[in-house]
Parts: sequence; structure tokens; C-alpha cells
Amino acid sequence: MKNQHNNHLFLLALATLLISTSGTLGKFIDLPTPVIIWGRSAIAAVFLFALCWYKKFSIKIKSKKDAPTIILGASLLALHWVTYFYALKLSNVAIGMLAMFTFPVITALLEPFFTKSKLNPIHILLGFMVLLGVYILAPDLNLENTHLKGILYGIFSALCYALRNLILKGHVDNYNGTVLMTQQAIIVAIILIPVMFTMDISNLQTQFPYLIILGLVTTAIGHSLFIGSLKHFSVSTASIIGSAQPICGIIIAFFFLNEIPTINTFIGGALILATVVIESIRSRKANS
Repeated sequence: MKNQHNNHLFLLALATLLISTSGTLGKFIDLPTPVIIWGRSAIAAVFLFALCWYKKFSIKIKSKKDAPTIILGASLLALHWVTYFYALKLSNVAIGMLAMFTFPVITALLEPFFTKSKLNPIHILLGFMVLLGVYILAPDLNLENTHLKGILYGIFSALCYALRNLILKGHVDNYNGTVLMTQQAIIVAIILIPVMFTMDISNLQTQFPYLIILGLVTTAIGHSLFIGSLKHFSVSTASIIGSAQPICGIIIAFFFLNEIPTINTFIGGALILATVVIESIRSRKANS
């Protein structure tokens, strides 16, 4: 029993590490951001579809009522991915990932609008902690500064991700996680098809190996392992371990991109990650 638990914990940690590679790959791949996301979603869709076929999962939308929710969720996922990668390109891996990791607190603040739950005062406090962390991250409040633009893109990406999760959680509870991810990857790839005809894809051949890593390792394998871990761990536990993503991402960027975070990045990032851990532990106690 203990060995099984350790195996599940290892797979969750591995999922966190694999998903963390998105920051470095997003910064490194030399293609327009929407083209990268099209490649990411298309490649992930192929591998996830193959996984569903192997496991005999049907990827059909079960009800016409679910279609608008799934399509809206996929559209928000596309926005989340595109703006997150813009955040990485405009700033650096540390700032982009940390700004995007404001999504757990944004989710907690928005949840009362989607469910019957009341706004908890602790969420307001955590929201202020996040704002303080973002303020410390920002070099100066000048919109000409690319790092500030990166932070704003990262926060907007977090908002899109929070909205997508809340919409799917509220309306589509009867779908397998891998099936839902497959459907979303296919829809994102379809939505972004026009960028392949309107943007510069001259580097596509040389960058394709990195797109394969992003689509297969980061997205298909990483997210599938993370979804699978929810069978063995609570969402709160998975979230706490998942909060190591920016830390892993910063370490990977240090070795592969030679990006060295500033002291402000460490302080602001610590505040943002502290809110994630506090909210995860608090929600686990509330639901136990």
C-alpha cells in the first residue's frame, strides 16, 4: 500500500515536472506565439486521440447542451495558452510562470459567481497577497516596459484559465478527464488553423522537434498524468504539489536559457506561491 502511494506520488511529481517545461519551451521556440499554440494543440490532439482510441474512450460530445460549454472552455484554453506564451516571450520564464500562477486565487475569488458559495474573507486577503506579489514582480509601472506587459499577459492568461476551469467544472462533470482534454485540444487546433495562413511559419521545419516535445511531453503526457493523479489525490493535494511548477520552470530556464531571476522575482514569487499553498490547505480542511 505504501509503495502504491509512493508510485502515485512519483507520477504526480513527474506530471508537475513535465508541465513545467512549457515555460522554457514557450520562450525558446522561434515561431509566432499563435503558431506555437496551434502546433502544441494539434500534436497533443493526435496523441490524446490515439490514447482514447487505445483505451476505448469515446470522444463524442454526449449532449447538445454540453457543446457550447466545451467550445467556450476550449476557446478560453486557447486564449490562456496564447497569452501565457506572450507573457513568456515579453518577460522571462520566471515572471511569466509566476504571473500565470495567480489563477488559484482568481479562481477562488470568481467561484461565488458560478456556484452558490459565498465569498470567503480569506480569499480577499489572499487576493491582496497576490497583488502585492505581482507589484513586487513588476519592475516599474510603465506600459512600455516589456516585463510589465509580460505580467499583464500572464494575469490575463490566469483569468482565462480560471474561467475555463470554473465553466467546465460547473457544467461538464460526466466526462473523463483525458476525453475532455482531447476534445479541447482538437477544438483549439481548429480555432487556430487561420494563423497557419496569416503568420510566418518559415521556421516550422527547424522548430518541429521542439513542438513535438511541447505537444507530446508537456501537454499530452504531462496533463494526462496530472488528470490521472486526481483519482488518487484530492484536488487540493495535487494543487499544492502543482505549485512547484514555477520553481521547476525557473530551474529548467536557468540551465537551458541561462535566465537568472532577480531578488524581486524571488520575493514576489514566494508571496504568490504562498497564497496557492494557503488556499490549497484551507480548501482541503474545509472539505474534509
